Amino acid sequence: MGKQATEMLKGTLEGIVLAILSGRPAYGYEITSWLREQGFSDIAEGTIYALLVRIEQRGLVDIEKVPSEKGPPRKVYSLNARGRAHLDEFWSTWKFLAERIERLHAGNDHDNEREQ
Repeated sequence: MGKQATEMLKGTLEGIVLAILSGRPAYGYEITSWLREQGFSDIAEGTIYALLVRIEQRGLVDIEKVPSEKGPPRKVYSLNARGRAHLDEFWSTWKFLAERIERLHAGNDHDNEREQ
């Protein structure tokens, strides 16, 4: 990912993580691994852990400590009702922005065709 993609991702990463958690509970490393498998290779593990702390503090997730075979118990995060509401708002905002950006892009393509 380039610098521009990384900057755009910063603004949407919370929504992406909430969307992952809407599908199933997960712990930090699991989320990071899944994101990397999806092509988000530049995401640092620390970025995800910091984001998880923030969404925990805001009350968007529930936490269960699950024993780990290696080391201390893992914090498994699951989306709660408040988190679902926040995710719904994220998707509404995403749709709004995506539609307008696509309209802008289509308009610029049309303008470029006229110039040729």
